[in-house]
Amino acid sequence: MLKTLKIAAAALLFAASGSAMANAEPLKVGFSPEAYPPFYVADASGAWGGWEVEIVNAICAEAKFECELVPIPWDGLIPALTTKKIDAIMNSMSITDERKKTIDFSDKYYNTPTAVIGAKGTTFAATPEGLKGKILGVQVSTVHAAYAKKHFADAAEIKEYQTQDEANQDLAAGRIDATQADSIALDAFLQSDQGKACCDSKGNVAEDLVILGPGVGAGLRKEDTAIKDRLNAAIKAIRENGKYDEITKKYFTFDIYGG
Repeated sequence: MLKTLKIAAAALLFAASGSAMANAEPLKVGFSPEAYPPFYVADASGAWGGWEVEIVNAICAEAKFECELVPIPWDGLIPALTTKKIDAIMNSMSITDERKKTIDFSDKYYNTPTAVIGAKGTTFAATPEGLKGKILGVQVSTVHAAYAKKHFADAAEIKEYQTQDEANQDLAAGRIDATQADSIALDAFLQSDQGKACCDSKGNVAEDLVILGPGVGAGLRKEDTAIKDRLNAAIKAIRENGKYDEITKKYFTFDIYGG
């Protein structure tokens, strides 16, 4: 489990330093303080790293923002944005029409499939038929919870968790039969000692762009169009100047941006 006490209440500065950032504007970036490897990972001192942290850092540097990570529970991120406690959400939040009723988004900065994993020795597909009679764990207030309720609720019992790590732990302990989440995050769990011992992939779920959206972007207030323009320009720039690929190659052997 993540050691949230080590980050205390203080926000963590993670933008690039140096003369290029001397006149950068502050931008408070909200994230959920839970392990979500390889996107967000805390080291022994409580400092945050991972693919998404590095990408956000690069976006902020390119956009001339001095970004500050602000830890907020997942289901409190959008309320914190709309009440101006933070200025952006950059935490693997999928761009969906439902969320767009409340907030806006930058352009996407990655897009990966949604998958289901379950116990080794069991054979079933990531379909309503395959999950019939099973208990499926999902993280609360995520696109995965919304997807499961739409597509699997008539077949499976849906159990919600505050964090994906809690769902993974219950799967490993045999308290649920399967869990659904981003395929990359689930693969990171399957590569851990615990994941290797207990579980394997049951495949990707069928596409549903209405719920799952076209990818992950930065969540923003609708009125903050200037911030959106700067972040969009920065995302495009790091894609074109090689910085995006430079960071991605540290973590993946395939394209995470998607089509």
